[in-house]
Amino acid sequence: MRRKEFSMNENEQEVVDFLQEMTFGFLGTVGSDGLCRVTPLNYVYGNGYFYFHGSRAGEKMKHLKSNPNVSFTVAKEYAIIPSYFTHPQLACPASAYFKSVMVRGHVEIVNDLQEKAEAFTLFMEKLQPEGGYEPIDPGEQQYAGQLKAVALLRIVPEEIRAKFKFGQNLNNNNFDQVVQGLQERNRNFDQETVEHMHKYCPFHAGR
Repeated sequence: MRRKEFSMNENEQEVVDFLQEMTFGFLGTVGSDGLCRVTPLNYVYGNGYFYFHGSRAGEKMKHLKSNPNVSFTVAKEYAIIPSYFTHPQLACPASAYFKSVMVRGHVEIVNDLQEKAEAFTLFMEKLQPEGGYEPIDPGEQQYAGQLKAVALLRIVPEEIRAKFKFGQNLNNNNFDQVVQGLQERNRNFDQETVEHMHKYCPFHAGR
């Protein structure tokens, strides 16, 4: 059963911001034999599409030629919440706080060189923001052949569902205990997790 308090489906800009922040996702495909495959890959999100690239051969491409319907998932774990933050004995309160976006759609091959250039520009801006390369222009000889040779695909979303879990289900006392535990632990994304808890838990705003 999905918990509606964690849903971000009505917060489109928050979801888009997360998708543009992340660089990595998991593509789910099904082959002609009915077997599933999950492929980790880099992606960019732009103009309502998820773009990824790769070789024109291989198991992933065979799957897509057989069945273009796919799933795609992007997720980021912010903090593991140990049970003892809120209860001295029970294991039940142990949890994890995260953001995730789950997509269902179909894949199309992109052949238009201008769209390819724009998509690969998005890749470079995300993965190499410091620059250090010539702008990608299909009219330039140094890029024309490369753009023709590489396979670029786009996922056309038919459904996008987002879940951001940051303690929205906690009562006031447990919320405060988790915040205190994260602040005292102060590891990795703990402080950012606290900020997200205050942001995404309107019932605890100002605490």
